[in-house]
Amino acid sequence: MNQNNGFKEIVMPYMYKWKFIAFCVISALALGFIYLRYADYEYQATAKIKIKENENNNRLPEISQMQNYGLFRRESNNVLDEIEVIKSREIIEQVVKDLKFNIQYFVEGRVKASEAFVDPPLNINFSASDSIIHKIDTTFSIKIQSAHNFLLKGINFSEKFSFKNQEDTEQDDEGTVYAFGESIPTSFGAITITPRIGESTTKIGSNIKIKISPISKVISKYKNNLIISNQEMSSIITLSINDNVAEKASLFLDKLIEKYNEDVENDKKMVVDATSKFINNRLEIVTDELGDVDLSAETIQKTNKLTDLDTQSNIYLESERQNENRLVETAMQIQLIDYMNQHIAKDETDTKLLPANIGIADGSIEQITQQYNNLVLEKNRLLKNSSEKNPTIVNLTTQINQLKSNLTQSLTNMKRTNEMNYSSLAEENRRIGSKIYSAPKKQRQFRDIQRQQNIKEGLYLYLLEKREEAAITHGVTSPNAKIVDMAFASNKPVAPKPPIIILTALILGFGFPIVLIYLFNLLDDKVHNISDVKKEVTIPFLGDIPKSKKKNNLISKIDYTPKAEAFRMIRTNLKFLLQNIEDRAKVIFVTSTTSKEGKSHTAINLALSLSFTEKKVLLIETDIRVPKATNYLNVDNNFGLTNFIGNNKVKVSEIIKKREDNEYFDIIPSGVIPPNPAELLMSNRVQELFDEVSTQYDYIIVDTAAVGLVTDTLLISKFADLFIFVVKAGYITKKQLQLAQRMYTEKRLPRMNILLNSVDHRKGYGYGYGYGTKPVKKRWWKLVRN
Repeated sequence: MNQNNGFKEIVMPYMYKWKFIAFCVISALALGFIYLRYADYEYQATAKIKIKENENNNRLPEISQMQNYGLFRRESNNVLDEIEVIKSREIIEQVVKDLKFNIQYFVEGRVKASEAFVDPPLNINFSASDSIIHKIDTTFSIKIQSAHNFLLKGINFSEKFSFKNQEDTEQDDEGTVYAFGESIPTSFGAITITPRIGESTTKIGSNIKIKISPISKVISKYKNNLIISNQEMSSIITLSINDNVAEKASLFLDKLIEKYNEDVENDKKMVVDATSKFINNRLEIVTDELGDVDLSAETIQKTNKLTDLDTQSNIYLESERQNENRLVETAMQIQLIDYMNQHIAKDETDTKLLPANIGIADGSIEQITQQYNNLVLEKNRLLKNSSEKNPTIVNLTTQINQLKSNLTQSLTNMKRTNEMNYSSLAEENRRIGSKIYSAPKKQRQFRDIQRQQNIKEGLYLYLLEKREEAAITHGVTSPNAKIVDMAFASNKPVAPKPPIIILTALILGFGFPIVLIYLFNLLDDKVHNISDVKKEVTIPFLGDIPKSKKKNNLISKIDYTPKAEAFRMIRTNLKFLLQNIEDRAKVIFVTSTTSKEGKSHTAINLALSLSFTEKKVLLIETDIRVPKATNYLNVDNNFGLTNFIGNNKVKVSEIIKKREDNEYFDIIPSGVIPPNPAELLMSNRVQELFDEVSTQYDYIIVDTAAVGLVTDTLLISKFADLFIFVVKAGYITKKQLQLAQRMYTEKRLPRMNILLNSVDHRKGYGYGYGYGTKPVKKRWWKLVRN
């Protein structure tokens, strides 16, 4: 039972405020629907691409071993690096410029403006350069007045613009009227506005707002909104972005993929171009050297009159020919190594690419060269959006320097080996030459020249072959990102989501008033119900009086109102409490903590309720400082209690006022307000008054002063059989109620009982009264019928 009462006390304050809660819920839902009706919806576009793996991503065993120990750590999959490249400002800037996202057209409706992207209602042509247009931050509006004219407002005109053309341009208080196609001078250059033709023809009377934003601001917006994700160990990445226009989001992703592929292809072309440039430079040098050798051979032949050489020994000649081929191959390798060393020595910035696959026989050289170029490309790409101090770039620079050092050392070792081989071959060649004793010296000189000629010719043909390979590679390039799914934007918006908005509105609609009511109750320290009273004091509880809306504060004999029923209940309780007093009047004092608690109202209605049982009741108004009971009863207060106490000649019968409408109810008014009320109440005449009236009445109700303000009540408390301590609900604080507890504990007021006044039963406070229905007078025709 206590748990039910506790639950009821918690719930009832909210139940009483159900109208307020319902109003908040309905208002929140209405605001939610209005928001959904006029909100700017966001649509999400998604696309999927697959990043192709680098074909030459194999590393040298030495590098892999160092990576195992944590040195030069780099993910085998370059997807994360490519994601950063895709999100770079440089690529997004190209997308924004190509799609002209910095210029927006809004068609204003009755409540909000909607962006028109697919079919903009107007076309704007700028005379200024793109570098100026891309820095503009302005908004202006246009109202279409006719098929030829429009009203322009909100734009900054050029300072050079004078109003000498006012004859051609009509001025308006709200803006300036221009004709379509007319040049309009502005602070950022002249613009020309033309209408759309066809299905998207601009409607007359429509208002159009044009917003031009700086490119940097638009780039930041799309960079922040762009979301790129991928699964671990997968080369497929998902791109998504939200925008108020679904078509813009789709176009952005498609164009972003296109620009990314272009950027990767440009990087590949840079490597090919560097290789081609190196080969062309080498061809020029070899061509000159080959010309010199041919000229020397021609000179020797002319000088020595050599036309055709007879073979003296086929065996020695064959051996010599094989040895010479090996000499040519070794010399060509040494020459290529020298070319590569010269190219490396010229690169001091570590940002130039090395020629790849130029014919050096050692496969490790080609692997190191390819790895070096990959790192240089990656470093250059990151430098576009970062600085040399970036930890990633520092790491790449360290790797590049290490690879350059390894490459230089490998080339040096290889050159030393080839030089040793060349020396051995040359010594072998000399040995064979010495055996050809029949060959004259001049023929050997010509053979040396011919050998050099073969070396240069072989190198020349080899470089021509590599140049053709580079040209083919330059012409055949494939995109780095393979499109798995083209960009697609659903017609269903992703934000705001109606279920979430409605749910949020319901939560706020319920939560706000409940929290407000809870905080109000938490901060409320007033006494409201019997539970609050019993928590603070141990004084017996007599009953409670409900709050009444009626202006008539007095009850009547035939009265079925809750207030009348409450006083009947209190009347019954008093009879039980005072049942042992039979030989004299039962004296009941009514007091309170402070004023305006309904003390006089309670005393009068209690006296009336007792008189309705045909018991003689006397109401004595002892609150001689601020008398109010006589005001309720419309009784003359010029002569009363104070006159009796102050004048020994005045009799009790002279101060008793009879009620014409109630023979059982008499009143002793307070009388003239004295200057010394406390001293007056200490007079023996008060004792005489109570002694005399106690034998004439069944009940004596005494309206006293508030004990929390003055001591008047305590001076006459000895004459009381029972004290009713009135507490007004919603008025007195729990701290003030401690005065009543102290009076009860110290037994300053005999047989003290608490009465809770002005209880609002609609809030769930009190017990509630009312049983049966009020008698209804029958009409005359119903009486006749009966």
